[in-house]
Amino acid sequence: MIHHISISAQNPQHVASVLAEVVKGQAAPFPPHPGSYMVVALDEYGTGIEVYPSGSEILPGTALDSCHFVHNPHTSRFTATHAAISVPTSQAEIEEIGSREEWRVVRCNRDSIFDVMEFWVENSLMIEFLTPEMAHQYLAFTQQHDALKSFLTQSAEAVS
Repeated sequence: MIHHISISAQNPQHVASVLAEVVKGQAAPFPPHPGSYMVVALDEYGTGIEVYPSGSEILPGTALDSCHFVHNPHTSRFTATHAAISVPTSQAEIEEIGSREEWRVVRCNRDSIFDVMEFWVENSLMIEFLTPEMAHQYLAFTQQHDALKSFLTQSAEAVS
């Protein structure tokens, strides 16, 4: 179970408020890293998204020290990092929010198995939002362990 993720954004406060709207939760400042915000879905899983200023990096601490934040002014605005998050929001609501923000939003099918809403935060970071219907498709696939194992075996064979 993933309980929270962190992302970076050009405008962390605005991005946090938009994501809070999609997850039907709340956004607030994230004190450990000034200029950052956290989104809490207020669900039974403790789902959260921390939104750091672009260029933020987390480095390991030394000895018994905790990790620490630094700023890298040379980061790309794109990343392979993404998350799939189930939300209590409809496709129409997600599309309306994305349209209002002028962010790319598109319903996509993943290998004829399940659908997701690609939600491109600031048109540079993709979050796959799963409406309740899409979450049902995703869970139906991932909870059929024999079918999932067969899919993984076929995928491995295709790469070999």
